Formats: sequence, C-alpha cells, structure tokens
Amino acid sequence: MSDKSDKMQIDNAGEIDESLYSRQLYVLGHEAMKKMANSNVLIVGLQGLGIEIAKNIVLAGVKSLTLYDPGKTEVADLSAQFFLREDDVGKRRDQVSQPRLAELNSYVPVHVLEAKDLSEEEVARFQVVVLTNASLEEQIRVNEITHKQNIGFVSTDTRGLFGNIFVDFGSSFALIDANGEEPHSGIIAGIDEEGNVAALDETRHNLEDGDYVKFTEVEGLDINGDTPRKIKVTGPYSFNIGSVDGLGTYKKGGLFTQVKMPQEISFGSLKEQLAKPELLISDFAKMERPAQLHVGFMAVQAFQQKHGRAPRPQNTEDANEVLHLAKSVTAEYPDVLSGGEIDEKLLTQLSFQAAGELPAMTALFGGMAAQEVLKGCSGKFGPIRQWVYFDSLESLPKDVALTEQSVAPTGSRYDRQVAVFGKEFTEKIFAVKTFLVGSGAIGCEMLKNWALMGLGKDGEIHVTDNDVIEKSNLNRQFLFRPKDVGKHKSVTATEAVAEMNPDLKGHFDAKLDKVGPDTENIFDDSFWKSLDFVTNALDNVDARTYVDRRCVFFQKPLLESGTLGTKGNVQVVYPNLTESYSSSQDPPEKGIPLCTLRSFPNKVDHTIAWAKSIFQGYFTDNVESVNLFLSQPNFVESTLKQTGDQKSILENIKSYLVDERPTTFKECVQWARLEFEKKFNGDISQLLYNFPKDATTSTGAPFWSGPKRAPDALEFDFNNQDHLDFLIAGANLRAFNYGIRGDDLDVSEYKEVVDNMTVPKFEPKSGIKIQANENESVDPVDADSEELTQLANSLPPPSSLAGFRLTPVEFEKDDDTNFHIQFITAASNCRAQNYAIDGADRHKTKFIAGRIIPAIATTTALVTGLVCLELYKVVDKREVIEDYKNGFVNLALPFLGFSEPIASQKMEIAGVELDKIWGRYDIHENLTLKQFLEFFEKNYNLTVTMLSQNVSLLYASFFPPAKLNEKYDLTLTELVEAVTKKKLEPHVKTLIFEVCAEDQDGEDVDDIPYVCLHL
Repeated sequence: MSDKSDKMQIDNAGEIDESLYSRQLYVLGHEAMKKMANSNVLIVGLQGLGIEIAKNIVLAGVKSLTLYDPGKTEVADLSAQFFLREDDVGKRRDQVSQPRLAELNSYVPVHVLEAKDLSEEEVARFQVVVLTNASLEEQIRVNEITHKQNIGFVSTDTRGLFGNIFVDFGSSFALIDANGEEPHSGIIAGIDEEGNVAALDETRHNLEDGDYVKFTEVEGLDINGDTPRKIKVTGPYSFNIGSVDGLGTYKKGGLFTQVKMPQEISFGSLKEQLAKPELLISDFAKMERPAQLHVGFMAVQAFQQKHGRAPRPQNTEDANEVLHLAKSVTAEYPDVLSGGEIDEKLLTQLSFQAAGELPAMTALFGGMAAQEVLKGCSGKFGPIRQWVYFDSLESLPKDVALTEQSVAPTGSRYDRQVAVFGKEFTEKIFAVKTFLVGSGAIGCEMLKNWALMGLGKDGEIHVTDNDVIEKSNLNRQFLFRPKDVGKHKSVTATEAVAEMNPDLKGHFDAKLDKVGPDTENIFDDSFWKSLDFVTNALDNVDARTYVDRRCVFFQKPLLESGTLGTKGNVQVVYPNLTESYSSSQDPPEKGIPLCTLRSFPNKVDHTIAWAKSIFQGYFTDNVESVNLFLSQPNFVESTLKQTGDQKSILENIKSYLVDERPTTFKECVQWARLEFEKKFNGDISQLLYNFPKDATTSTGAPFWSGPKRAPDALEFDFNNQDHLDFLIAGANLRAFNYGIRGDDLDVSEYKEVVDNMTVPKFEPKSGIKIQANENESVDPVDADSEELTQLANSLPPPSSLAGFRLTPVEFEKDDDTNFHIQFITAASNCRAQNYAIDGADRHKTKFIAGRIIPAIATTTALVTGLVCLELYKVVDKREVIEDYKNGFVNLALPFLGFSEPIASQKMEIAGVELDKIWGRYDIHENLTLKQFLEFFEKNYNLTVTMLSQNVSLLYASFFPPAKLNEKYDLTLTELVEAVTKKKLEPHVKTLIFEVCAEDQDGEDVDDIPYVCLHL
C-alpha cells in the first residue's frame, strides 16, 4: 500500500478519501473508520459465504485482509463464489480469490496466509478472525485462542435455506455507540429545584431512561459543561437529572444534548455458548426455531465430522442419522431445548439441504457477518449477542415433489442450488424474463445473485439505468472498478456479471433510458407484457412510484427494496393479493419555517439550509432570471403582471447587468466582501434594530427567548477561516457566472484587494418588516406601478447585450474543487457565528446540503439476499399472501423483523366484486360505442353516463341525439381519434377510459375503476 493511501486511511481521520468513502462515512463516522483502518482481519473459508464477507469488508476499508482456504475449488463452488471462474477449478480458493478481491479497494491490501494451519501465533496477529463453513471442532479450537486474547471472533455457516452466525468479542469489549443514531438535543424551557427539566412544548426530547445529557447556555444554574448527567424520563417533554442542590437557581435559557456513553460488554466463549446459547430472534413468527436449529446445526456438523461430507440431499438414511445425532446433542446440552422435543420435520429439512449453497443466503449472512466484523474493528453499533439462526423454508417450491433423483448432482455449476430446489424448479429460474430498474448499489448485488442463480439464462434480463459511474460509487457498487469511472452503469454491470457466469451472455438487454412517461415508446405495452416480474433498485420515490403504477397496470409482481445506512426494507407487491408500493407513503419531511430560516436559526441544520438557499439565489436563480430577461422578448411585461416580489427580480437583473457587473476577478472579490458585510453584519444589525435584545412580546415576555437566539453582527476577520472561505469561494463562483478566469490569487492578494476597498457602514432603516413567527404573514415591500416602471426602464435593452449570457452554477456536491461545498460551509458557519451556534465541518455540511443518503455495502448485500428469497416465491407464482414476507432490518441494533404484506382491499360495485388497487374493467375487443354501453350494462349492471379518455370527453348521455347518433357506430379507437383529432401511436397497445355510471336504481356510483381496452 502506498504512503499516500496509508496516510489517507490511517494517519488523520480528516484525510480519509471522502471521494471513495463519502456515503459510508455518514454511516460509520470518522472515528469508527479510523479504527477500522487500523484493523487487520483474517477470513478462513472462501466458498460463497466467505467471499461475500471478504468483499464487504474490503469495500468498507479495513487496514488489511488475510485469506486462508487451502482447499481446491470445485465446479459446484460456482453456485455462490462469484470471484471464481471455470478455469479456476482445481486451484487453491484463497490464491485465486486474492487478486480479484484486491481490485475492489486499492487502500486495502489482501494477503494469502501460507501457513499449514492456524496456530495461536498466526491468529494473534489479527483484530478479528472470521470462520465460515468450518467444523465445530475447528471453531472451538480457534475461539479458545481468540477469547483468551480478547480478539474478535465471528463464525457463520449456511446450509441451503438455513443459516447461523456466532459472535464473540471477548470478555471485555468497548462499545462506543450502540445504535449510531444522531444524539438528541433540544431547548430548555425550565429547570426546577428538584432537577426536573422541561423542554419546549414544540418538540419531544426523545430520550430514554438511563440516557446521559450535557447542558450549555443555562443561566443561573451551574450545570453547563462537558460532565454528562444521567436522566430519568418523566414525560415526552420532561426528564429529571437528579439533585441540583447548591448549584443555584435556574433563570433562563439552555440547551441539552444527549451524550453517547461508552459501554464495556462481555461475551461468552463458543464452548460456553454451545451449552447455554444466547439467541437473537430473527423472525418472531418462528420463536421456537432458533433453539431447534442450534441443535440441528451441531448434529449436521457431527455428521460431517464423521463421514467427511454433508448429508446427501433428500436422503432419508442420512436424515435419520442426523436426527439420531440431534438426540445425542440434546442429551449433552439439556438446557438448549429445556426438556422439549426435537422438531424432526424441521431438522429433516435441514439435513436434506445441508449440501446446498444459495447466493440469496450467502448475501444475507455475508452482509450480516461483515457488519459484525466492522463492529469488532470499530466498537460502533451493537453486536449480535451471541447467536442468530434464520431459515426461509417458505422459499421452497410448493407443488414440486423433491426426490433424491431430482436433486442429484450432475457436475454443473448449479448443483448446490439444485440440491435445495431440484432440477425442475431450477429450470423455471433459468427461463425467467425480468426487468431490473437501476444498476447502482442494490442493482449490482442483485445482478450478481441472479448470475449465480442462472436466472434468465434461458430467458432475458432487461436492465436500465441512465446514470454513469462515479468514484464514490466504487465503495459499494462492487461490479465497478476505477477504470470504469465515466462509463454507463447498466452496460458495465451486465458485462461484469456475464463474465461471472458466461451462460448469461446474450441474455442481457442493457438500456440507458430513464423509466417514466417520456420513455413509454421504449418501455411499451409489449415490453411490460413480456415480463414475469419487475425488481426495483432505485434511490428515489418518484421513480419507484411510476414503476409501481406500471406494474399495477400490467398486473406484474414487483420486488421493492431500499437501504438507509444500516437500515433496510423489502416489500413484495403481488397482483390481486397485496397492496402496492404506492398504497402507503412515508410522512413528509418536517420543513424549517421560513421565519426560522430567515431570522431565527437555533441549530446548524438551519444555517446550512439558509446557506444552500443563498448559494442557489446568488449563483443559479438570479443568473437564470438574467438569462431569461436577455432571451425572452416579453420577460419584463410578464414579470410586472405576476404577483410576488417583482421589484426584487428587476433589481437583481439591474444589479447583475449594470450596477455590480464585474469585468475582472478582483471585482468579484470586492463583490464577495460586500456580500459578507450585507449578510452577516447589515442584515443582523437590521434585525436587532427591529427587535432589540431587550425587546418584549405583547404579553411582556422577553422576545429573545425559547428557540429565538439573539444574534450579534460579525466584523470581517481575515484570520477567521470561515470568513476567508466565504470570500474566496464567493469570488470564484461569481467569476464562474461571468466567465471570468480566476486569477489563482494567494491569500495575501485577496487581503490586498479587501484592504484597498471601502466598505460602507450599515445604517438601519425604519419601515422594514421582518416576520417574527410562523403564523405571521409579511407582504413583500410595496412598490407602486410608477416605481416598477422606472426600474424596468432603467434596465439595458437586451439587444444591446446580444449574445451575452451568464453561466448558472449547477450544484455538485462531490467535486471538491468547484467551491460549492466550500461556499455553503463557510456561509453556514458565519451564520452560526452570528447566533453563537456550533458550526459544522465540510463533511457534515455536504451531507445535509447535498441530501446524501448514507449507504454501506453490508446492508445492501443483506437486503438483496432477502429480496432473492422472495424472488423464489414469485417465480413459483404463489398466490397465498401468508407465503410472502416484507422484511425490515437494522444492522446497528441489530434487528431483523418480518411481516406479511398488507392485503389489497376488495370492493363491490353493482354486485360485482373488484380489487381496490388491482381491479379494473378489461375489454379485449375494439367495440363500437353502442356495443360498449350495452356490454357494460349486461356484464357489470351499470349504465354508463359519461366516457372519457385522458382529458377528452368522448360520450355523455346529455349530448344531443344527433351528436350521439354520429358516435354510436364508431369503434372506441375511432372515437378517440375523432375527438382528439390525433392518430394513435403505433406502440400503443392499451387505452385507458374513465367512466361515470348509474346502477340499476338510477343512483350515481362512486369510485368506479378505469376501463382498459387491450388492442
């Protein structure tokens, strides 16, 4: 590893390569990543599960990864080991895996352990040791070494649709943050002599008993400082901090902030935990299964130790021996089942599947186990205590009779999948025709799993993504390499997985088109009808909602998923069975009131939002208004007719084109200095003129109290880095607008420009209105028509500036050289200084201003594993809602939860039952209007009174008889073309009609579904 990369990853947390790790940094934070970057990890066992874990932790950025698996690769390894190729068969797994893992992250060296066995000396070199698919004897031996030396230990195994994880971080493990959530904070309304703290009524404190808080800005009571106090919650807006005797009497003010206190936790060794396992429930519908599977896995491992192989698929003789061994286990460890009986049916299935290996399960457990490794390295997030068992037996095909013959190996790369599902169902997987929308983080993982499954190798996989690869994608979109930056995601991703499994070559259709109303000629009716199901891998709600609507319309199953840091979810949408994605919506984000943003910020989120808004105003919105003035002949006239602040629009145009138009870079510097004076001195002075620090409200209460913090005007200080950054970034962005080349001035030259200019002293004005609270409305400054006319006449004629245009700034958060984040950070921090608010560094500012979605590869892997477990059910065409599971995970806690999808509701219209979401009236013949009306009355007991298509009214019962007679004999398509005066496009294969109708009693019927005409 080079000196440069070593420094970036280890020496200074601020120097972590944010262009690569940006999304992950918002999940883990600098301190946790710094600890990870000092951690060496060993992985033993490199079949599918081991390689999945290795991939995730290399992407995450540990100091080094060492591999140990001297076993020779087999053809069947290709079922789940995605870094193996067919010509690797017969070679050492660790040696063929090393170079491909090393490609993932140039900052993480990947080594192969050449030792003959894992000695105590070898194990002691690592911070965390991972064992996958290892014998129980080997797990116990290695764990005795790690537990004695307080080295992290993770062991995990998958057997078909079953899997487990065991975690032991030693007898003394420092947990620095149990959940990774942002510390809660709030404003204090009062503290009484009993130590009862009242928060402002507007916001819940969100604290829990046992939390710790610290205080700042409290007046009268000596509790400010860094010493945290333990609290007891007394209500949603109050808590108690214990005795405050001798600390004074509360007067006013104050903020509280939650403090994450480090914890020391201890783990039992594997030998101890075998006898009395501490089990984390992964599926609350299967509460009894973890203990059963604890016995079952030990029995399978005992079988494998005895015979040197796993139990054979669907072999009753081997299964009976596993059951016999399970009884021996319960005799040796009687506390596990607490005297209960062995679930023979469950453990028989475990035996039947023990030789299987599925990419869905390796992705699920590989993501979960890798997150445990990162916890062991960093102390961030709560570890698994100490076992997790999980199964997805529901994914087995329902109506396929599995026999020894149907699951027998044939020497194929799919043998370990066939061992679980059989040849018949595996061929159904091969024949799938599907559509993956998006090929970013979730899309890459999905394609990898599909390639290993052979999904679509006899069918077709359509993939679309209009995005190109950026460096920051490489941290979690593992199909891409540095050489791919700038290439199209969909093309690159499909090429990569076709290399993983050559059977899929020629079966991908990679598109670059955004799915939406504008591309319905590309993704037309024939395209949607050809699909078996659709999978979303999107990062925005609008696109998800559109795809959901298309799936509902074309009656296609949809697999929906998403991640947010360590959190993830999976939703199954199945026609005429479940609700759709759009049936429920997240609550809207709570916005910042305008009065808070403009005049009364009380936390750094407010100042960042304000800084982003002035960035947008200075360098984009005002510039675009100028360009509209120069290009649209009637711009001034139309502006004068608008409601709103026409005066400001015209004043900005005059300022940008006449009064403050720069011709040199130094004039841009002068502009930035004057804007600093205006924003951080003049506007604040005006605010204090309107509302002095001793101002009171109409009730006599202090105006500056509660969430309102009294500000102070700033004096420009060249030695203040935020002041200087505002000047430099503002000048360069102004120069960009005008196409003026930046002069690459050094700091002394900026200082010289500022020292030689005159900054007018601000004088407050009377008559300026400032909104004091959210409910108060303040109209724009009045401007009479004569004043506006004079202002409009003072603008230069656009013809005099023919060809001149300004260049608006397009906000780009990931370019560290474009001054965007530098300006917003500086402006936000200067604003924070005005109000004595703690500022934010560039990293946090970028996260908030750029609306960055935190992401980490571990969660993505786990979520796609859960999606693929549901995919098996969709391929099996299950029509029982209880068979499907929506999933919810939070790897930080850790938590896994599942629920049945919500059923779609039914309704009855005129005696005919329809589904509220999926229901509609389908017509498969291009009827005449008269036939259509008769058809509806005969089949649905409805008399149609109006018929429309889009915005065109085609028929109404109140039309004059002569007009109706002209329409009755027209077919529905002829009627549409006649009314709209447009020919139908050739790609249109369906038409949607809306109807109004009466029932047989002549009563209007509400909520009638649409009519779909299939052409």
